[in-house]
Amino acid sequence: MAAIKYNSTGRRKRSIARVTLVPGKGNITINEREFENYFPRETLRMIIRQPLNLTGTIGKYDVVASVNGGGLSGQAGALRHGIARALVTVDADLKTKLKKEGLLTRDPREVERKKYGQKGARRRFQFSKR
Repeated sequence: MAAIKYNSTGRRKRSIARVTLVPGKGNITINEREFENYFPRETLRMIIRQPLNLTGTIGKYDVVASVNGGGLSGQAGALRHGIARALVTVDADLKTKLKKEGLLTRDPREVERKKYGQKGARRRFQFSKR
């Protein structure tokens, strides 16, 4: 009989993560690459492990994820969101703990668009009086 899989989707900025939780030893694979190779910064790895550490399921599930879009920071946030949502499908009792930490809420912040006649979203070109 096949192992039970728990699927979910996480989003942050322009990144989308499709996460699958499988009962296992705690291995994390992202885009068919090792976790440590895909995310070189320890802070990003800490962000991704946050829902697993919080619920005490760090060695119980293998995480298999495919992430696309955005940069590494957005992808890490999307993965965290996806893992948290997958854990809720595993055990509904974990929802209150994850919700309290704000891990189930999609971060609504997006990059503000650049405006015409300006250098950026808010930054203007240098003003010259003469």
